[in-house]
Amino acid sequence: MTYQVYDTTLRDGAQREGISYSVVDKLAVARLLDEFGVGFIEGGWPGAMPKDTEFFSRARTELNLKHAVLVAFGATRKAGVAVAADPQVRALLDAETPAVCLVAKSDIRHVTRALRTTGDENLAMVRDSVAHFVAEGRRVFLDCEHFFDGYRFDPAYTSSVVATALEAGAEVVVMCDTNGGMLPSRITAAITELTERLGHIVDGPVPDRLGIHCQNDTSCAVANTVAAVEAGVKHFQCTANGYGERPGNADLFAVVGNLQLKLGLPVLPDGCLEQMVRVSHAIAEIANIAPDTHQAYVGAAAFAHKAGLHASAIKVDPVLYNHVDPTIVGNDMRILVTEMAGRASIELKSRELGIDLAGHPEALGRVTNRVKELEAGGWSFEAADASFELLVRGELPGEGPVRPFTLESYRVQVEHREDGAVVSEATVKVRVRGERVIATAEGNGPVNALDEALRVALSRHYPELASFELADYKVRILEGSHGTGAVTRVLVETIDGSGRDWTTVGVHENVVEASWHALVDALTYGLSRSPVTTR
Repeated sequence: MTYQVYDTTLRDGAQREGISYSVVDKLAVARLLDEFGVGFIEGGWPGAMPKDTEFFSRARTELNLKHAVLVAFGATRKAGVAVAADPQVRALLDAETPAVCLVAKSDIRHVTRALRTTGDENLAMVRDSVAHFVAEGRRVFLDCEHFFDGYRFDPAYTSSVVATALEAGAEVVVMCDTNGGMLPSRITAAITELTERLGHIVDGPVPDRLGIHCQNDTSCAVANTVAAVEAGVKHFQCTANGYGERPGNADLFAVVGNLQLKLGLPVLPDGCLEQMVRVSHAIAEIANIAPDTHQAYVGAAAFAHKAGLHASAIKVDPVLYNHVDPTIVGNDMRILVTEMAGRASIELKSRELGIDLAGHPEALGRVTNRVKELEAGGWSFEAADASFELLVRGELPGEGPVRPFTLESYRVQVEHREDGAVVSEATVKVRVRGERVIATAEGNGPVNALDEALRVALSRHYPELASFELADYKVRILEGSHGTGAVTRVLVETIDGSGRDWTTVGVHENVVEASWHALVDALTYGLSRSPVTTR
């Protein structure tokens, strides 16, 4: 049996707080997961949720999956109801998917307290439901809810649920750590014991017919999933980016990365692994959740190096401080410039930005010292590559970008009017190409007004500024400083009409002055890269 990568982002992952997929969203996510090469996509619970019913209806004509099989999720028949008469069973069949996944109780305490039925009736529900779908030509997976907790409480009964499903024709029975409380050693022990119990009813290796589904309440979901596969399990269920209720599920990308790159298991089709970062970030955007910068394999910081010691080694050989080649998963290595940076970090980061400092040791030393000095005062270049590049080029002979203006003065005032309206107005006095310019503008805040006034002053000489847009503005009070006079760091993200974006930084006790530094760097950097300005 080959490995089965089973994704449940659209069902279990959608239970994360704050996620609400439209049908169009679900179709888009399914296409992305298929591009990543997963074997099965659990699309939702038809009949229980109208949105999911519509999804399966549209999927029949709108999804052209190349790698994945679409799966409809539902429950076994209800207690005391004939399987053919259960409307939820009919809804699963009406979804017309090649495979179905049924959830069943496998902890006797849940059977008697939650379902309020007997252990024997629960086994009959499993047997009847699995056999019914197999007879209808469906591939059947059975999720044993609360498997590990149930197995620890009453291993004989929980084992009987698994045995019943396999005897009825289930392709795989999935052991679910529903409460997310297991540790890898307990996962391995349970699988080993279950294998011994079921050896007499399964042809071939028992783990080939078992699956794993782990919640992340102990932050062990990925480790538990890998442990199950190492114990012989071939079917594993995950969600993109670990989405799911409470702390989430096993992260699809971390599990696949570990299995394929660390254990050498062929879990994805050729050429799919390199789509990992793109698919992860695209799904995050659809879910309207910012990508986790520190997520394993796919995060922007997954291969980012800050310490000077790391950078020195990376300069010799990147493999020395990267656990895998980041390009294998579609990521890239980054060097962070901070107060911890040494000459190697500065040199590597500059090279990353297209500046070779290897032949300019004096400039390299000046930049290194300047970075340490500024960082000690609260500046941070980790997320402000544009400001760092301006600093570096300013230390190279003939390389420094020409500032588009020189400041004479600026003034910002905020007026609270009688009718409750609050209006900000800024006036800037600058010299542009030998001309003294005074410009005034209003804005929805002092920084916005200052930005608008500066653009008015420069627009006649630099019309390309019209395509620059302030995309994001972040303010942070630095640690160790308090009150209204605290040192403030401002990050400004700017984007132009071509889609290029860059981030600049400013630091000062006055938030307006900090913003001014970041704004000036933003315009200077953008103009230095503009084909209109540089031609």
